[in-house]
Amino acid sequence: MVFSWASSCHQKSKSIKMKTMQYIIYTILLFLMSTAVSCEDMLEADTPNNQITSDQVFETVQTANAALAGLYSGLWENSPVSGNQTGVLFGLYTDELGSYSTGSSSGITEIFENSLVNSNPTVLSYWTNAYQKIYMANAIMEGAENSQSLSRADKDRIRGEALIVRSLLFLYLQQIYGDVPYPVTTSYMINQSISKTPSAEVLSRIESDLQEAVTLSSDQYRSTERIFPNRKTAQLMLAKVNMLQKKWNEAELLLKNIRQSPLYQFQNDLTKVFDKSGTHILWQLKPRNTNEPTKEAMSYYFNNSAPTTVALSSGMISSFTAGDLRRQHWTASVTVGSNTWYRANKYKNTTANPNEYSIVFRLEEVNLSLAEVLTRQGKTAEALPLINSIKQRAQIPLISGTVTADFMLDEILSERRKEFFTESGHRFFDLKRFGKLDQLTVVKPNWKSFHQLWPIPQKEILLNANLNPQNNGY
Repeated sequence: MVFSWASSCHQKSKSIKMKTMQYIIYTILLFLMSTAVSCEDMLEADTPNNQITSDQVFETVQTANAALAGLYSGLWENSPVSGNQTGVLFGLYTDELGSYSTGSSSGITEIFENSLVNSNPTVLSYWTNAYQKIYMANAIMEGAENSQSLSRADKDRIRGEALIVRSLLFLYLQQIYGDVPYPVTTSYMINQSISKTPSAEVLSRIESDLQEAVTLSSDQYRSTERIFPNRKTAQLMLAKVNMLQKKWNEAELLLKNIRQSPLYQFQNDLTKVFDKSGTHILWQLKPRNTNEPTKEAMSYYFNNSAPTTVALSSGMISSFTAGDLRRQHWTASVTVGSNTWYRANKYKNTTANPNEYSIVFRLEEVNLSLAEVLTRQGKTAEALPLINSIKQRAQIPLISGTVTADFMLDEILSERRKEFFTESGHRFFDLKRFGKLDQLTVVKPNWKSFHQLWPIPQKEILLNANLNPQNNGY
């Protein structure tokens, strides 16, 4: 559950046994998530002798940063931006992946077959994981603002980062569930009966939050590894929201601002796109442990045997033009007997991992998004070099001459499919933004128009009647 978890029990979670200061900060935030399902057990636990209160978390910049680090660790571990979540689920839900799971009780088969019900456990888990991280972001913002020792500059920077994270999570929720609650506090009295915010208003509120985050953030990264979002990350997210609102000119200005930054350079070597040191990366998530493989690498891997979870669909493989280097370097074939399957092979380290983090945003998305917003304003000639830069790197034929806007949009959608497959659900969100989700009926016989939204988890509606009405079709 989500809104029931912020009950009085979370007050008890202010104190936890201390081993080291960094460990305790991580534990506090991760423990907040666990209280969603283990409140009674926690209340029965003995009070530890060595304690740290939530006020102490924000006593110094170091401990406040550790709290933020706990939030980012949670994003990597279990959230919509985790490498084994949205990319896998919406690859299955659309036309990127085939499912080879058998006997699973997780609801994955129903997602692949577009036969969701409101009690699907994965639908519930996706919702709760997102709202748990939103709660954590709200707790960080509240804790920083109420601190008596942090400087105004540090409070603003912490709020800016937390707003970026919260906005990203709300954007996923809005795109997947439609009308959703928009909690901005940790108050149980408010959150236990919060109502849904209409979808268009959710976008407006995300837009407002990101505008604030832009003013609070700096272009300078807090880490050279780009594992914390900066102002340009917020600007890209704001551009994505503007695109959903059809504010093409506003999105154009934001995207051009990013491209003009000396922080970013296009990665011309396709084999290095998923190397963590690339200056084409806007934001990435660091694995929890040193040398730990990314979740993407593990989620799509199989070798010397038939797949037991997922594999790339035949349609995905056939979408590549002959000679496309992305098929050569970003997919891998596995042949057993007379059968051949293909796996996503963008992240390659499945044991020791010295050079890969999970990329959230990269410059290629900026380029293709800018090409789209320019095309939608009739500026196809200006958009052409942007899409051709992607094609040139893949070593496939470039677009030349005068082309129509419709042709360009089709090309952009096609390139986004081949560029971002299995990354963070791009295929679903792109088809939805282009108004072409119903094209899935060609390869997904159960697809219906109402499947553009997932059902609100029935368990949440039973806990909070204000989450009614249920989404159409469920």
